[in-house]
Amino acid sequence: MAEKNTLFSSKVKYTGIFSFNDFYKFCYDWLKEETGLDIAEEKYVEKLKGDSKDIEIAWKGTRKITDYFKFEVDVSFRILGLKKVEITKENVKVETNTGSVEIKVKSTLVRDYEGKFEKDAIRKFLRAIYEKWVIPSRINQLQGDLSGICDEFLAQAKAWLDLEGRR
Repeated sequence: MAEKNTLFSSKVKYTGIFSFNDFYKFCYDWLKEETGLDIAEEKYVEKLKGDSKDIEIAWKGTRKITDYFKFEVDVSFRILGLKKVEITKENVKVETNTGSVEIKVKSTLVRDYEGKFEKDAIRKFLRAIYEKWVIPSRINQLQGDLSGICDEFLAQAKAWLDLEGRR
């Protein structure tokens, strides 16, 4: 059984004007290109409420670092009251959206994800020695890298929403 340590858990909220399609594409592309994660959409649910929508999206991103370590990042979006609106941008009417967005990110560093050290008691003992005495600095480095990736993603998403809302 692989050992999983949750390293990062945070969220960002935004309410205002933004283009949902552009925001969705920005977040997906940023995670894929900047972090090298393989992204899978595990959930996409739309609920219509009159002239607005509520949307829930869940992504799972993974990246194998070595034969022993793997990054897992869970991203969930909750969009409430998404409506189409028309705004005037540089004397041109543009169709966009307004609503409330909440993004949650949780990251996990998975050790021994293939379960190679779980076959018998001796291997479990060797694994404990390996992690405690041989690679503690590598574990700390990877934990910092993964937390940094998630923190940067939330900062980029928030910056994109703030910039889009001011246009």
